[in-house]
Amino acid sequence: MLRLFVALGLPHATSMDLAMLTGGGVPGARWVPPENYHVTLRFIGEVTEPQAEDIASALTAISAKPFDLQIKGCGVFGHDQPRAIWAGVEASEALTNLQKKIERAFQRMGLAPDRRKFVPHITLARLRNAEPLKVQQFVQDHSLYKAAPIAIDSFGLYSSDLSHSGSIYHLEQSYKLARVTA
Repeated sequence: MLRLFVALGLPHATSMDLAMLTGGGVPGARWVPPENYHVTLRFIGEVTEPQAEDIASALTAISAKPFDLQIKGCGVFGHDQPRAIWAGVEASEALTNLQKKIERAFQRMGLAPDRRKFVPHITLARLRNAEPLKVQQFVQDHSLYKAAPIAIDSFGLYSSDLSHSGSIYHLEQSYKLARVTA
């Protein structure tokens, strides 16, 4: 069985810049290593090898043009009981269209629809028993963060191996975005 997701990888410089935000001030935070930063387009979950091959094949048919991605601000999932701190990703028509094309391709091949609303973000920390006030202060302190725009010209199919120290991600296949003539 493979645990898969589709995501946008980040350039090393952007990951290092984001990593400068993390570290201290939030007891109960387990900070995500910078090499694991990504923007999830679709979590798939556990699949068999043949299903993984079908998924990889379906993704080759995705046609979308390159676009710029803007990382801006910070937020939290689970306000009363914080679960994660994230860096925001500005929604754009191109990003939303790519995510919808991936979702439609998976539904056509029989995968159950993703019930969660697409909220583009980069998880910076997972939280366990973190003080809501400390989390709120971190988010407030970094609310004006803005990275340089990132040129997105591909997306990837990733596998995730769970370990005691956290997930280890592997890029299984990369898919180029190309100028689409309509």
